[in-house]
Amino acid sequence: MNAEFRPNLVALQTIVHREIRRYTRIWPQTLLPPAITMVLYFVIFGNLIGARIGEMDGFTYMEYIVPGLIMMSVITNSYSNVVSSFFSSKFQRSVEELLVSPVSPHVILIGFALGGITRGLAVAFIVTLLSMFFTDLQVHHLGITLLVITLTSTIFALGGFLNAVYARNFDDISIIPTFVLTPLTYLGGVFYSINLLSPFWQTLSLANPILHMVNAFRYGILGVSDIRIGIAISFMVVAAIVMYLWCIHLLKSGRGMRQ
Repeated sequence: MNAEFRPNLVALQTIVHREIRRYTRIWPQTLLPPAITMVLYFVIFGNLIGARIGEMDGFTYMEYIVPGLIMMSVITNSYSNVVSSFFSSKFQRSVEELLVSPVSPHVILIGFALGGITRGLAVAFIVTLLSMFFTDLQVHHLGITLLVITLTSTIFALGGFLNAVYARNFDDISIIPTFVLTPLTYLGGVFYSINLLSPFWQTLSLANPILHMVNAFRYGILGVSDIRIGIAISFMVVAAIVMYLWCIHLLKSGRGMRQ
């Protein structure tokens, strides 16, 4: 094995193992709360309110919102895992040891990102299992479903990394989730079809990136969507690449790494 490749592989395995152990060790705080929250959504919005709303795009309201709720859990957990983990490393100055080591910046970024991705996918799996107690869930396009959920978790894991780099204190890591992610998620078609909106608001909604992710995932599960799937997937691929290169640039420059 290449002399440069092996140390980086060991470093990647170490970072990923640490990140996974970080959230599985305290699973009552990381995996259980989102599961309970999603069950409440299923009960309140799906059963109680959904029975009064009726069908949406040919599906019961419960069936319609399940893909959006799964994506909501992926977005929240992928983002929060990386932003809290990397900022903690900055705060404890342990990230400086990584930066001065012979480990590649790509290895550092991929390691932290995989931690967020695996947590997002783990919560998505739990929420999917719970949703089966409330409705029959059938996957119409497995390939698109897996691609979209992986791209989404990757994008928000990288977004969490960017937030952690620019954050100067623990309060800063809660600003983006509170004032950006939460509004965009609730306005991203999780609970409704944009076809219910006026033409102006439909057009304005298309500027919301989470709308494209939710609808692409809904297409994979139910086979229906308010937007063009090709455009949505292309946008996600480009966004993931741009954010990855941005993160690598910050790691190489060392900007925002000192606390």
